[in-house]
Formats: sequence, structure tokens, C-alpha cells
Amino acid sequence: MRGPHRERHLVGRIGWLRAAVLGANDGIISTSSLIIGVASAAAGAGDVLLAGVAGLVAGAMSMAAGEYVSVSSQADTEQADIARERVELAADPTLELEELARIYVGRGLAPDLARDVARQLMARDALGAHARDELGISDISKARPVQAAIASALTFSVGAAAPIALALASPGPMLAYVVAGGSLAFLALLGAVGARAGGAGILKPTLRVTFWGAFAMAVTALIGAVAGTVV
Repeated sequence: MRGPHRERHLVGRIGWLRAAVLGANDGIISTSSLIIGVASAAAGAGDVLLAGVAGLVAGAMSMAAGEYVSVSSQADTEQADIARERVELAADPTLELEELARIYVGRGLAPDLARDVARQLMARDALGAHARDELGISDISKARPVQAAIASALTFSVGAAAPIALALASPGPMLAYVVAGGSLAFLALLGAVGARAGGAGILKPTLRVTFWGAFAMAVTALIGAVAGTVV
């Protein structure tokens, strides 16, 4: 006898996948752009590496703080909505039942069936039913500030380490070119892996992240060259 069929949906990865892809992408682009900009200003290899390491540390801390604050704001909003819903359920459960039933009618159920479904769900977990079906808050989409902060900081550090390693391994005159080419290759790989993990097509995400990475590097290289000439 076969056991129950268990489905694994990719939407469950949204929370950590978004933070991880953002962190790694930002780590590669910002650090490689910083290294290329400093190298284009005719700085020494030591200055270039120092700038890269400083960018890694500052960027990882910034990503962690930014993700924690932004996702915490989302969590605060969710908790405020849930608290408001809890008060409304205590004040007028009949009205809340009808509200939930109307949601199910809007999704295609017959009025009587929608009311029965709403009644049964509220009997089991009234607040959970309203949070999920009225507010759109579920365990999958629930904000997790600490998880987002850690994922962003770690993946930023990994992404930023790639152009630093390229800078260490490349000869002085070719440093900017090696870092640019290698970083674009890493970005393309990241776009493909992120798309694959999220179940999306590979081509568009890969082209998108590679284009913006190349654009950022070109702008910082231009600024570095101009600054180096002026100085």
C-alpha cells in the first residue's frame, strides 16, 4: 500500500532564497566594482585589496542590518494585523464568520458551502483561518528577520570573496580585466543557480544579473579612470 503523496513546492524557498540571491549578487557586484574602480585609478595592488576587504566587511554588515530592519518592519505589520484580527474575532465572531464566507464565495464556493467551510475552519483555528485567507499571512510567507539577515550577510561575504580571490590571483596590469571577466562569470552562474532553485527559466535571470553587473563595473571603472587622471 502506497503512503500519502507529499508535494514539495518551491514557494517555500522564497524567504531565504530572495535574501541569499540578493546578498550574493550584491557581494559580487559591489566588491568587484569597488576593486575595478580603485584599480582604474592606478592604485597599487595593496590598496586595491584593502578596498576589496573593507567592502566585504562593510557590505556584509550593511546587508545584515538592512535585511533585519526591513523584514522586521514587515513582521511588525503582520503582528499588528493579527492583533487587530484577534480583537475583531472576540468582539463579533458572527460578523467575522460571514466575512470569511464571503472570501470563499469570491473564490468560487457556493454560499452555503462557503459558510460551512468558514464555520469548520473557525471552530478549529479562527485566528489562523483569518490570518491565512483574509490577511494572506501563512507559515510560508511569514517574515523571518533573523533568517533573512544571516542569509544576506553570509551570501554577501561569499559573493564578495570571489572578486577578492580573483584580484589576488591576477597579475597587476590585468587585474581589472580578470576581476571583471571572472565576476561576470560568477554573476551568470548565480543567476542560473537562483533561477533553478526557484523553478524559473534560466536565460532571463542570467542575462538580467549579468547586464546590471557589467553596467555597474563599467561606471565605476570610468569614475576610477577619471579620478586617477585628475589626481
